[in-house]
Amino acid sequence: MHRSIRLTPATLPAPHPIINRLPLRRGFVVLPLALACFALSPLTRGTPDPTSVNGTFNTADGDMALLFVNTGAENTALGFRALFNDFDGSDNTATGFQALVFNRGGSDNTAVGSNALMNNNSGSNNTATGFQALAHNTASNNTAAGFDALLNNAGGTLNTANGYQTLSDNTSGSNNTADGANSLVFNTTGSRNTADGDAALENNTTGNNNVGLGYLAGQNLTTGNNNIDIGANVLGNAGEANTIRIGKQGTQKSTLIAGIFGTPISGSTVVVNSTGKLGVASSSARFKKNVKPMDESSEVILGLKPVTFHYKEEVDPDCAPQFGLIAEDVEKIDPELVVHDERGKPFTVRYDAVNAMLLNEFLKEHRKVQELAKDLRATIEQQQKQIEALKANLQKVSNQVELSKPALRLVADNQ
Repeated sequence: MHRSIRLTPATLPAPHPIINRLPLRRGFVVLPLALACFALSPLTRGTPDPTSVNGTFNTADGDMALLFVNTGAENTALGFRALFNDFDGSDNTATGFQALVFNRGGSDNTAVGSNALMNNNSGSNNTATGFQALAHNTASNNTAAGFDALLNNAGGTLNTANGYQTLSDNTSGSNNTADGANSLVFNTTGSRNTADGDAALENNTTGNNNVGLGYLAGQNLTTGNNNIDIGANVLGNAGEANTIRIGKQGTQKSTLIAGIFGTPISGSTVVVNSTGKLGVASSSARFKKNVKPMDESSEVILGLKPVTFHYKEEVDPDCAPQFGLIAEDVEKIDPELVVHDERGKPFTVRYDAVNAMLLNEFLKEHRKVQELAKDLRATIEQQQKQIEALKANLQKVSNQVELSKPALRLVADNQ
């Protein structure tokens, strides 16, 4: 039934004391039901007319819809008590049981669904679609689409929630985007989070600047900041921060990233551990314990058997010649030099450790060479002294021979 209620300032009633904002519970709303007094009041219902006493171009269709409008204009209310308490808000659209029921000064709001934007009073530029969407909202610039979406939002602004109970516990967090059932459902004050996927960032409460993309992505995150979790079942860890997780260990078996191969760059060599964590192997003493000289333990590498080989086509389509070791052979010599796969089988050789052992063996041999060189130098020096002594003795003999020559000539002359 379309109707427009024409009220004069003298007949404009204040909101009835029974109309109170009662707390909402997820799944249903406790609402005031005793409104018979309004039905019995002597208010003039008027005739269908798209104007109110001061506000203009308002449209109401539903019992008590736009009942108390005063200066608000260009509002549309469809449903029991839709925009019931609107006083001077304008350009609002309310469709559904008690949609925007307590709005008084908020403008440019759209509420579609039972109790959508129910408690909004002065917030503007909100869009709520779904049962109890933005039901407790009093702020501005929020968008909610889905059952209980942004249900408890009060002061948070610039939030977008799409899906069943998305951001339903949010109270003052702002600039959040949740897309998927139960995504960011327990977020309260966390801001600038992005969740895309069923239950993505579900348990985040106060964490900021987190990103969860995929089914259950970042589900375990709670209070940490600056995390990025991408992939189905990439859960993360509660309280962790500044962490990037892409894919689930044991699920994804191959990683292809363009723009790396053939691109020259300087920096540290990246390594990966058995959990898939990337990083740089640190050489700082800050990260080490039980440090002691390698001594003779590196001699095991002398039993290694380097080989040339080609990878199979599924590994290297180009079949380029390779140089290295066979993990199974290395394991027989020293299992500590081998990395095993999830089934416990030899997978690759710890070439970094082999290189360190080679360095130790090189230094040991170098020290031996230095000692030999030192001994050789000492021998040479000693021999040089001996040579110098022989030269000195020879010179003496030579001098004596020279001194004896005149005497020999005199004897010869006398004969």
